[in-house]
Amino acid sequence: MPRRSEQRPGHAGTKTVVNVIDRKPTYLMAPALAWLTCFMVIPCLLILALAFFRRGIYGGIEYTFTLENVALVFDPLYAGIFLKSAWIAGLAAGVAVVIGYAAAYAIASMPRRYQPMLLFFAVLPFWSNYLVRTYAWIVLLNREGLITGLARWMGYEGEMPRLLYTEGAVVVGLIYNYLPFVILACYAPLSRLNPEISEASRDLGASGWTTFRRVTLPMTVAGIATGFVFVFVLSIGNFVTPALLGGGQFQMIGNLVYDQFLKSNDWPFGAALSMFLIAIMMGLLTLQTFATERASGGRVPQT
Repeated sequence: MPRRSEQRPGHAGTKTVVNVIDRKPTYLMAPALAWLTCFMVIPCLLILALAFFRRGIYGGIEYTFTLENVALVFDPLYAGIFLKSAWIAGLAAGVAVVIGYAAAYAIASMPRRYQPMLLFFAVLPFWSNYLVRTYAWIVLLNREGLITGLARWMGYEGEMPRLLYTEGAVVVGLIYNYLPFVILACYAPLSRLNPEISEASRDLGASGWTTFRRVTLPMTVAGIATGFVFVFVLSIGNFVTPALLGGGQFQMIGNLVYDQFLKSNDWPFGAALSMFLIAIMMGLLTLQTFATERASGGRVPQT
């Protein structure tokens, strides 16, 4: 808890330094902590408790302690779905980082007066609903969509490959929906870079690529890690994009959790899957925090 020092008069005219606890930050944080406790911590604890009960014969919950649900999470069938989800989320995060970093670098390189406008355009897709943005890709990728029409207009007469209801369509949808997070995460450290450092590197004979690789990139790795973790965490638990753009051709872990709660009526197993997914997310966020602190010399940069 923050402390401040105050000088108070003591005996015989002397002054005594007293450490006073500053409670103002605690009072300011109290509403947010109460909100998080009520609407995140307590629900997660309820889900965790639910994972150790049995499913009733006709659905519902039988309040008998068991570890079967936790053990079933590691069944090869469900482990394969986890690995598939991690692959798709990792691919989407990796591509989003490459595209987002390039966009953020370009924005940070522009004159200061143009940067707010370019950032506005980068986050403009967030002004529309997630479902609307995803349905837009269905219009683009279906067999009679805009991409097929453009290919026909350019003279292509062959059979078009299937674009919709594929793993690639899901990856594209995830990248498109979460790319602004990467741009903002990478822009923050890039905008704070001192241009004199790059100038000094070039004055010492380094090429532009060497300066980027040995100066700019190491100083902005915290933003890259943040953007990657953001996209990965949001993608691995996503169930809307795989359902709409994947067409049910394959399952991700988010779809599996959705099915357990709303179709199979197996809430305990759905809770076990959810907690395992939350554990993965929390582990990644913790690693990202430590990586950011280490990259910034033990101090997380203020974004």
